[in-house]
Amino acid sequence: MKVVQFTIPVSKEHTIVVQEDVLPHYYNHLHRHREVQIEWVVEGTGILIAGNYMQRFESGDVYIIGANQSHIFKSDEVYFQSEEDKKIHSISIFFDPRQLSENLLRLPEMTGIRKFVDSLHNGMQLPESDVIKKTITEIVHSKESMRVASFIRLLHQVSTVRNIKPLATNNSEQIISEVEGIRMDQIFQYLVANYKKHISLTEISEIASLTPQAFCRYFKKHTDKTFVSFLNELRVNEACKMIVSGKFDSFSDVSYQTGFDNVTNFNRVFKKTMSQSPREYLKDFRERLI
Repeated sequence: MKVVQFTIPVSKEHTIVVQEDVLPHYYNHLHRHREVQIEWVVEGTGILIAGNYMQRFESGDVYIIGANQSHIFKSDEVYFQSEEDKKIHSISIFFDPRQLSENLLRLPEMTGIRKFVDSLHNGMQLPESDVIKKTITEIVHSKESMRVASFIRLLHQVSTVRNIKPLATNNSEQIISEVEGIRMDQIFQYLVANYKKHISLTEISEIASLTPQAFCRYFKKHTDKTFVSFLNELRVNEACKMIVSGKFDSFSDVSYQTGFDNVTNFNRVFKKTMSQSPREYLKDFRERLI
């Protein structure tokens, strides 16, 4: 089996590294880098795992991934099917927060932005904003000093936004080692590929080359969640995608197609995770479309 690098290097040729990709799917493995990443999902859908955080991502979402925060934008299954002509389009902006704070942000006028940059450990999701997306577009099309000027404007805009949603609830997992990062990637890859079927504790422990007892401690340490709660959350996220697509006959159908053993358990777990029942979730979604 090929060992996939966990820590991904980012080019150091510029203070701000801008990357625009149109690809069949997102990079398919858990990874991290020392740079903060501002990610605009121009087009694409899937599940984002960042630290101990997990939710579906949709076209138009903008996220900030903290420095050294392990993460994966896991594209939906349809993006890996050769017969489907699906693409993701993303714009990524990388910057080293320490380098920025020690140089550009040392000016007294930058105090507010510097404090904001220093608080980005756990990442965040930004609310919908055409202004922020317009500035990101300006950064993509600008060069040298004008790119830096647009970038400072972006940091100012983001630092003054209200209702920012944090991603991970703590940054303890950021100290994860290279070997542990590769092991966690193997665990996540297996869960995402097999969530529709029953996965026993013994089965997933063997994937991690640990005893069941050691695996439970290990998984909880690195995700702040039990294996069962993480797997259920993954299944609920997939259920949400299926519900909003409208491609199901009944909620019982949704429950079985997303790995739940019965509809009663599905309804209970869904409501615990989403704070509303599947039927209420569908009703809210339809009302937002009106």
